[in-house]
Amino acid sequence: MHHSNNRITRRSLLKTAAASAAATTIPMWFAEESAANQNAPSNSSGDQPSVALVGCGGRGRGAALSAANFGRVVAVCDVDESQLAKVVGIWPDADTYGDFRHVMDRKDIDIVVCGTVDHWHTLVSMAAMRAGKDVYCEKPLTLTVDEGKRLLRVANETGRILQTGSQQRSDSRFRMACELVRNGRIGKLKNVEVFLPAGRREGPFTASKVPRGMNWDMWQGQTPNVDYVEERTHVTFRYWWAYSGGTMTDWGAHHNDIALWGMGLERSGPVSIEGKPEIEMIPNGFTATSLYNVQYTYANGVTHSCRSTPANAWNGRVLDPEGQQHGVRFTGTDGWIWVTRGAIDASDPDMLIEPLPSSAERLYFSDNHMGNFFECVKSREQAICEPEIGHRSASVCHLGVIALRLGRKLQWNPETEQFVGDEEANRLVSREMRAPWNYDMV
Repeated sequence: MHHSNNRITRRSLLKTAAASAAATTIPMWFAEESAANQNAPSNSSGDQPSVALVGCGGRGRGAALSAANFGRVVAVCDVDESQLAKVVGIWPDADTYGDFRHVMDRKDIDIVVCGTVDHWHTLVSMAAMRAGKDVYCEKPLTLTVDEGKRLLRVANETGRILQTGSQQRSDSRFRMACELVRNGRIGKLKNVEVFLPAGRREGPFTASKVPRGMNWDMWQGQTPNVDYVEERTHVTFRYWWAYSGGTMTDWGAHHNDIALWGMGLERSGPVSIEGKPEIEMIPNGFTATSLYNVQYTYANGVTHSCRSTPANAWNGRVLDPEGQQHGVRFTGTDGWIWVTRGAIDASDPDMLIEPLPSSAERLYFSDNHMGNFFECVKSREQAICEPEIGHRSASVCHLGVIALRLGRKLQWNPETEQFVGDEEANRLVSREMRAPWNYDMV
């Protein structure tokens, strides 16, 4: 038996040790810079803003608990009484509501945290801004590209602060990776690979009685009216195209956001998109593609792939608890940088250890995503994930979903935000909204 490929030399051991250290620790130069820049606002009780939580599921509760470090939660709202019941113990003095419009009527509320299902993000955020409130909205910011364009207009018209909950922008490893890439540490950027967890492929599902205390009509909102199916709600709403876009828009709104940031194209988008589902859906089951591969090309020639990852699909070191590899790898003419939550790695560890020169381009600094939002509420400066960035990060995911649905190469104009010469694709830039749950209500 031939064993020569398995020989371990002292040199390779040392190199592996150095790489492992680099994979989990922030280099001293970057850590020191970050410490010097720490910028969380004071949370003295004298001037705490009043906060309302709309959408009391897990993401909403988490965001509101974070917001409670800087403000007072005075109202909670959900169309499902079972979700409301989960927060009344946390904020027993908060008023409870079943319709977010009553929250908007309250002049004493300064901030709305929107933790609803994805298809309600835009309408709730629009209503809040028009009512004079600042907004922290979970990602993806929108359900469609058209919603993002409209939301951006409302933000500009009202002058309100909106932070999108793409919190990786406030993580030092992701910022470091993007700064190094944008400053040429890997040479000329050629390709960005985004690896996302695979979605869920299950079904068929059966309809059942709407649970007591749930306003199913309002929960569905703008989407087509269908019989109640338990799997359409709560955590698994993400796997239905009517309400979301599977992991492509769920995790994709995080990692594709970092891809755009590293490319320096966070206010633009690709010029072509091509995608294919890699498995058929189950009839009467989840309708968002669970396994997929999408290819984007940008005007500067950089390519960007976004694909789902079954367990151990890539030979990197960092796996999530389910054994799925996901994160972002930037590859240039001189090597690669890989980043995911809790880890950063490079083809050569020296790429991370060598400080950037004082003349380097530096990116927006935030080390606390909710803290950055509250700081901007005070200063009236734009937050790190302001509306256009939230919109463009969601859009690149929506474009991927559209390409997966149509199964052909699409040309996109990131300036006009329209497909070039493809009427069928352009019809998917927006969706028909079921009355009365449309723009007229906000």
